Amino acid sequence: MRWADLLVLLPAAWYQLAAFPFAALFHHLCASGHLSLTARYIFLLAGGCLLAGTAMGSYAVLLLIPAAGSVLVLLSVSPAHVHTWVFGLQMCWQTICHLCLGSWALEPQDARPAVALSAIMLLTQKVTSLALDIHEGTVPPQLGQGLLHQALPLCSYLLFFPALLGGPLCSFSRFQVQAKSLGAVPLPLGAASKRCLGALVLQALRAGLEGWLPCTQGCTGLGGLCHMWMQALLFRLAYYTRWMLDEALLEMAGFGLLVGQRDISGHNLWTLETTHRLAVFARTWNKSTSRWLKRLVFQRCPAQPLLATFAFSAWWHGLRPGQIFGFLCWAIMVEADYRIHPFLSAQATSHVAKLLYRGTTWVFTQLIVAYILVAVETESFSMLCRLWTSYNSVLPLSYGIVLLLLLAKKPKQN
Repeated sequence: MRWADLLVLLPAAWYQLAAFPFAALFHHLCASGHLSLTARYIFLLAGGCLLAGTAMGSYAVLLLIPAAGSVLVLLSVSPAHVHTWVFGLQMCWQTICHLCLGSWALEPQDARPAVALSAIMLLTQKVTSLALDIHEGTVPPQLGQGLLHQALPLCSYLLFFPALLGGPLCSFSRFQVQAKSLGAVPLPLGAASKRCLGALVLQALRAGLEGWLPCTQGCTGLGGLCHMWMQALLFRLAYYTRWMLDEALLEMAGFGLLVGQRDISGHNLWTLETTHRLAVFARTWNKSTSRWLKRLVFQRCPAQPLLATFAFSAWWHGLRPGQIFGFLCWAIMVEADYRIHPFLSAQATSHVAKLLYRGTTWVFTQLIVAYILVAVETESFSMLCRLWTSYNSVLPLSYGIVLLLLLAKKPKQN
């Protein structure tokens, strides 16, 4: 694997790296007392607009329009209806962008559409989270302030450059608290460097494993399963690298999150790769997005919240055939996981049986995760059909059949 391939797999990575000096400069100016709170908001907003123009070119307009429109809605609509308006308008805009730019985003020659779509998806997270905060009263209206003083923190939050192209979701309240307290926090160079080093190690591991993939190309049966698992492992390593870079940039700017709010950590990485429960993997994967989906859909859906959550996730990701199939398959597999594991764990009474149970279900979890991830990353319907008709579908189909057999027994879900 060439290191330049990172630009194709993670098109925003190079722009994130280029933003590190500006993040360090921002933190230094805050710590030295040269930036007031208003100046900090302006710096973060101007940096976001500059980064958007550099990374997306003319496509940056597709990000700036909904950001400005969302601020107008947040300031003009009552708290009782603000979430409905923001959610409807933002998801309609994002869907139109996905339909118009979806095919262009897959072109490796021009990374700007893919970067723009990724930023719009992150904007959807931030603006719907903020609208829910206002709707629930955790972010009270700023009474007695002018329109500019109300709009500036909102615009800065939606477009601040450390989290414009990636990063775990940070709440508006935490953003305000950290923006005010940056002067008292030392430059977190050690934490950011550690995360950059972790990203470098993961990318080196990915580069080393890349050479093994062609050896299993075209294999069927067990060889086909190994090829699918290896392909999915490379995808996962690419995601881990991206999340570490995103969090390192936030750390450098002084907006680091608490341990439980991060997308990736040593503990999360260990859990993702060693868990024998697909439901645990689903909750740990992209943790801030999982929490956002839980709050936005799962806790607010009166019927079939699990299916509704994964269906909305497919909509949010872009509604390509592979995404629709992959996320709906994921929902079925998680539902089966809730029912299968209580049954199997009750049968495993001896120590040997428990080891066999955990080892077998770990292998099954790895293969099902690989199947789902390869399906989601599939770019064409023909490739999806080849995946569906291959031997790789045997295990997910078996889980689906077992789910039908165990429908009468439904354990308590978390």
